Formats: sequence, C-alpha cells, structure tokens
Amino acid sequence: MARALGEDLVQPSELQDDSSSLGSDSELSGPGPYRQADRYGFIGGSSVEPGPGQPPADLIRQREMKWVEMTSHWEKTMSRRYKKVKMQCRKGIPSALRARCWPLLCGAHVCQRNSPSIYQELAEAPGDPQWTETIGRDLHRQFPLHEMFVSPQGHGQQGLLQVLKAYTLYRPEQGYCQAQGPVAAVLLMHLPPEEAFWCLVQICEVYLPGYYGPHMEAVQLDAEVFMALLRRLLPRVHKHLQQVGVGPLLYLPEWFLCLFARSLPFPTVLRVWDAFLSEGAKVLFRVGLTLVRLALGTAEQRMACPGLLETLGALRAIPPAQLQEEVFMSQVHSVALSERDLQREIRAQLAQLSDSAPGPPPRPQDRLPGAQAIFEAQQLAGARGGAKPEVPRIVVQPPEEPRPPRRKPQTRGKTFHGLLTRARGPPIEGPSRPHRGSASFLDTHF
Repeated sequence: MARALGEDLVQPSELQDDSSSLGSDSELSGPGPYRQADRYGFIGGSSVEPGPGQPPADLIRQREMKWVEMTSHWEKTMSRRYKKVKMQCRKGIPSALRARCWPLLCGAHVCQRNSPSIYQELAEAPGDPQWTETIGRDLHRQFPLHEMFVSPQGHGQQGLLQVLKAYTLYRPEQGYCQAQGPVAAVLLMHLPPEEAFWCLVQICEVYLPGYYGPHMEAVQLDAEVFMALLRRLLPRVHKHLQQVGVGPLLYLPEWFLCLFARSLPFPTVLRVWDAFLSEGAKVLFRVGLTLVRLALGTAEQRMACPGLLETLGALRAIPPAQLQEEVFMSQVHSVALSERDLQREIRAQLAQLSDSAPGPPPRPQDRLPGAQAIFEAQQLAGARGGAKPEVPRIVVQPPEEPRPPRRKPQTRGKTFHGLLTRARGPPIEGPSRPHRGSASFLDTHF
C-alpha cells in the first residue's frame, strides 16, 4: 500500500492556481528563467500576491506579535493558555514564524535537545543501499515546481535525501515509506534539515504511529473509522460510495499519509498543518469529510458520478475556488467531530477487527491528540527523568560466626519424652504416664 499512492502529473491548466503544490512524476530540467516564483517558492504559481479574502496587513502583524509573545514563554502558554494557541493555529501561523512554531507545537525541540548529535551521525552514515536507492528515485517527484527542489544537486533534494535516509537508520524496522517524501519536503521548506528530521520523527511516531510502517495497520483502521463517521455525518454520500464500490482505501491513504500536501492548494496545506499540529489527527478526519462533502454533497453531484471512475474523479477535481484557505478552513472547523467522538469510534472499529488480519494489531492508544497532550507527556517524562536516580548499592552480608559443633544430646538417664519437651516447647499431647514419687519427670530415672 505504501507504493499505491497516486502520482498523477500536474496538468497544465492547474498551473494557473495554487494547486501547483501537487507532486509529479515528470523529470524537469528546470523552468525557464522568465517564470517568477510566488511567495511560497513555487515557480509559475499564482500566489505572488495575497488573494481575495486575505486579512489586512495590520491584522497579520498583530497575529505575528501574539505568536512572538507565546513562543517566548512557551511553557507558560502551553500549560495555562493553550486555548489561545489553538485559536491562533486555526487562524493560521504567519509564514515568517512557522520555522519557530512547528517544532514547538510537535515537541521536536525537546527531541533535538535531548539528542544533539544523533542526526549528524545519521546524516553522515552511508545508509542501507536499498533504501537510499529507493529514496533517490523519488526525490524529483516531491514538488518539482518549487525552487528548492528543481535541481537534483540543489540543497532541497540533497537535504530531503539526508532527512529520509536518516529516518531509515533511526527506525530500521520501519524503513522508508513513499508518503514520507511530501511530508519531509514541506518541513524542509520551513526548517533546517535537523529540525525537519525531528519534526518528521514526531509526526511518524506521536501524531500518526503505525502509518508509515511496512504493514500500515493504523491507516486501515482509520479508513474504517472514516467510513463510520461518513455514515453518521453524511449518510447519502456514504450510500453512494457503497453503491459505486468506492472504498476508503482508494482515496484516503493519499490524503492522510501525505497530510493533504498533494491534494490541496499550498496555502490551504499550511493552514491544515497548523491545525493538525495543534489539535492532532481529528483535523485530518475533518478535512477528509469536508472534501467528500464538497465533491459529492449534492444530489446533482452524485447523479453526475454513476460509476467508480467518475466518483474518484470528482474527489480529485474539486474546484480550486472552494479550496481557498479562508473559505475551506472555516468549513473544516465547523465539522461536528470532537476528540471524544473520534476515540469512541476508534474503539468501536477496533473491537470489530478480525484477529486474523495480517500484520501487527493497530495501537491507537499510542497516538497523542495534538500539541497539548504531547507537551504534557514530555513534561511528565521530564519530571520523572529529572529526579536524581538512585545509585544501586551492593549489600554484602557479614560472614556468619562459626557455630560450635553440635554434640549428641545426653539422653542417658532421662526419658526421651522429657527431652523432646525441653527442646521443642510444650509437651506432646497424649495419655499421661505415671511417675514414681513427686519429683519432676525431667529428673525421673529409669
């Protein structure tokens, strides 16, 4: 399944909007020098200037100052004012501050601080030839229209190779998944390679554990959860998908595994990532439900998709005007799906999984719901690890004093019954034996 992701070419008509962020299999030698890069670095994109509906410059400046204040006092902000962080993430992190905010949100700065030299060792290591060759074949597919990834020898593709290779060495049991390429590429657009690596580690192991392993067991579980949510929130769309035979594994892996980096306009991708790093995986479900509703929400749209191919085409051809960040994200946040609802549905679907399913069982309890849970887990781990460890002491028992040799008891002239009574305690119960005279039975002679 890891290689079943769609690798559709970017159509020429799509270059006129922000969907230039989609991946491509075309080997480009580089665009002409007359093409201008937009404000996100995409050559020939239409985001050179802010589009309609964008907030004014003074409001953007106010948001930037709020983020500067929050990141300057991060622990206090996360422990006491997380609601403000979530609200600002929903409004969007300013592009000038994402390189500072994303590592804080996903807790990558703690990993980097605790392991200062691991990435350098991994980046300099030769790596597994099998994974290195596979990663090298996929480098040109990651945002070929972005100025960082145009040249095969540029710092973008080389940094992407180092980050992905380092992860295969860091987690050799998982190796490389093709969907990690777009995720790491978006991180490298905003972060230096070392911070991008630790953010990738946090996404793969804390936000979406079980997504990028060889069995991808968590993706299969989330696909069933998504269909259950679709049946509850959009029952007519769910019925149509069942009738035409479109299962969730035909479209959902590319959305969730790539964090919508290949499916949405790039400004919208950044807003989705801001909310995802803040609130966790429930944002992915909200975005997926919104896309399905935009593509098949009306009766006319469903009638225009009588078969499987038409339905899949509609899911991939939503008009760009409906995917602009402000309009789209307002619909995403209005989806009635809370963390409690998601966890309840996960438990219900987990109970229905067959024990004979291939691969290891999914472990949804390992997934933390966003920045606040990750911050609290790291604080708890730091508190436990910060205590002074007890130094183990070896206790040597002193040698026992030598006991005198045990002599044979003197029983001559004394009754055996009397000896047992004096040596072991109370006398043995039994019929009394008559003794001559009134002397004690201990002094009784034969």
